[in-house]
Formats: sequence, C-alpha cells, structure tokens
Amino acid sequence: MKTKTLPAFLLLAILLFLINVPTKGQEDKPLNIIMIGAHPDDCDIKGGGTAAIFVEMGHNVKFVSVTNGDAGHMSEGGGMLAKRRREETKEVARRLGISYDVLDNHDGELLATLPVRLQIIRLIRDWDADVVISHRPNDYHPDHRYTAILVQDAAYMVGVPNIAPDTPPLSKNPVFLYFQDNFQKPNPFTADIAVDITSVIDKKIYAMDAHESQFYEWLPWIGRYEDEVPESSEERKEWLKTKRWGSMSPEAITALERWYGPEKAAQAEYAEAFEICEYGSRPNEEEIKRLFPMLQK
Repeated sequence: MKTKTLPAFLLLAILLFLINVPTKGQEDKPLNIIMIGAHPDDCDIKGGGTAAIFVEMGHNVKFVSVTNGDAGHMSEGGGMLAKRRREETKEVARRLGISYDVLDNHDGELLATLPVRLQIIRLIRDWDADVVISHRPNDYHPDHRYTAILVQDAAYMVGVPNIAPDTPPLSKNPVFLYFQDNFQKPNPFTADIAVDITSVIDKKIYAMDAHESQFYEWLPWIGRYEDEVPESSEERKEWLKTKRWGSMSPEAITALERWYGPEKAAQAEYAEAFEICEYGSRPNEEEIKRLFPMLQK
C-alpha cells in the first residue's frame, strides 16, 4: 500500500515550528542578557534597573563597556583613570550581582573596525546571549554611535561559523534591542518594551553611585554643577536619584500601559524602555514575555 508523504514546504514549516518552540527545560533555563555600552557607566544608566530585576528573578546579566573610559575626567586620564574606572565597574558588579567586562579600547577614539567587531561577536557568543541591548546609532557621542554600529554588525555574524571561528557560533539569533534616548533625527526612539523599575530604583542608584569618578566629579564638572554635589554618601545617592531622573516620557508611559495594564502603569514611578532592533530575531508578544518575564507579573 502506497503511503502519502507531506509536501516539502509543509515538512519545513513543521520543522521550523518545532525548532522555535521552547521545551519545558528551555523555559526553566535562566536567560542570558548582555548589555553593551560605550563607556563604563552607560549600561548602568540605561539598563541598571532592568538588570537588577533580571538578577532578582534568577537570570544572568553581563554589562560590557567597549571603551576603558580613560578620557572621561577633567584632571585624571590615561592608564590610571582606566584602572580607576575598571575598579568602579567591579563594585557595580558586586552591588548588582552581574558580570562586568571592560574592553581595552581608548575612550573617545572608538571606531567601528573589524577587530572590535570580532570582540563583540565573541562576547555575545561566549555569553550565549538571549537578549542583546545597546545604543542606537543616532547619538551625540561618537563612541555611542560606533558601539551601536559594532553591535548591529555583530547581529547576523554571531551565527556565522567562519567568522571568529575560535568561538562556537550561536545556534539561535538573539533579540537585539536599543536603549532609550531622546534624539529625534533621523528617527526618534520607539518604546516597544518598558520595564517598571520602581521596586529596584534604589538598587540602580546604589550601583550608579559606585561610579564616583563620573557622577560626582566628571559629569558635574562638565555640566557646571559641581557645587551641587553633597558631601555625605547617603545625601549623594538621594541627590543622584533626583539629578538623573525626570518625568517619564509619554512613549515609556504608553509602553508601560501596554505591558502592565493602565492600573499598574499608573503606579510606576520609574521605568526603562527599549526599542526592538530590526536586526536579529523579531519577537512576537509571547516571545517578548518569555524574554522579559517581569512583564508577566
């Protein structure tokens, strides 16, 4: 008796479905999140609260600074400043319960070169990343812009075996996201995801507080508000919270309402928002909730 075979396109569709449906073990497996900033405080500013929630939920988070921060100060610089800023990231890692890597590229001199791209590819692969978050390519700082380009250029290559063959390619393409910013041209930020970080805002500020060279020295100096910086540790953290946070953007509020509902969104005081990059995986709503399990609460 002759048996019927399924058409090839239908078999392929079934196979792709089975590959992309997480098994029970995969659902229980901790997520691996990597945030890639240009400088040793960028991830803390843009994603520190979200990182804290991921860690509280049992997931793995790595921050990466693509430069060593050796130019970001008014009176210190070079190797000594880079060493100081690296030590600050170690304290951030301790306070947040994350990993923190600082690459040895000069601050203010970053370019989107092949060697640095390969560094990024290897880091994403070694972390077996499910989610990658970085800057958008339109930004005031050239280091931010080139970090964005480097991460975008890595988005496809993380799965190509013959690129950086000393590290195994990823079997899945991560979801790539952008940090929120306020730049409007050539295109404004789109808040596809927003995370309510009200419950961890003090933990985020505590992590940022470890970057003494930045938040209490360099940024107040360049912004001409150094006389505002309090003396005591506790006063500094409270001041930092007010200095670094204003009202939430309308885009973030709309995204909070979408993911948490209007009632819970109205109770949120602090949020971090992210835009889905066109490169990498294009997640649907169910996949976003799997990758950001705090949105299911």
